[in-house]
Amino acid sequence: MTPATSLKKMFRLLFFRTSRDEILNLNRSDLIIGVVFTWLVGVGRYWDDPGAKVLQHLGLGSVMYILVLSGFLWLLFKPFRIESWSYQNVLTYVSLTAFPAILYAIPVERFLDINTAASINAYFLLIVAAWRVALLVSYLKKFARLTGFQTVVAALLPLTVIIASITALNLERAVFEIMGGIRERTSNDSAYMILNLLTMLSVILFAPLLISYGVIVYKKWKQPKHLA
Repeated sequence: MTPATSLKKMFRLLFFRTSRDEILNLNRSDLIIGVVFTWLVGVGRYWDDPGAKVLQHLGLGSVMYILVLSGFLWLLFKPFRIESWSYQNVLTYVSLTAFPAILYAIPVERFLDINTAASINAYFLLIVAAWRVALLVSYLKKFARLTGFQTVVAALLPLTVIIASITALNLERAVFEIMGGIRERTSNDSAYMILNLLTMLSVILFAPLLISYGVIVYKKWKQPKHLA
């Protein structure tokens, strides 16, 4: 399979045009393309930040991120007994969703005042996050063949776990600044208000989602494997 074929597949995936069979047949060539774009996005995130560390400039942090995130998702949904569920498939899919984060490479702070640039970077972050959540939902519905309720629980639980964990460590503002490309403190806190709202919702929803997850897993294991 040629790189051009994998590129075409990546853009079909990004615009929700892939079928279950295409997702099931993601291969090593697709993974390589995904990792390359993840690396490029990682480089782009810090190319204009003189304070970034060497590993950040090299884009290796983004590659490590998808390895860890994919492992987390693979383990989280493994009890759902999804047919053909594998770490490589999850990793390939996650890597192919990296491209939208190229928005982070736009150096808006070089053309706009610091407050405006901070807001734009924050909204870039929200756009990319929403896009990736939508892609996760698509993956769960097409590949995992979950019901509507199961998809909602499966899509929201990882987000609440991550956000609740960050909040518990009191890292939410620092993480938001890093992810949003915000290099300095600003007086514009509208984006942080959105973050605080998401954090509050995550903390509230965590327990109900965790209970729902447990119920889904229980029902999956009560069913014959071919019906799970």
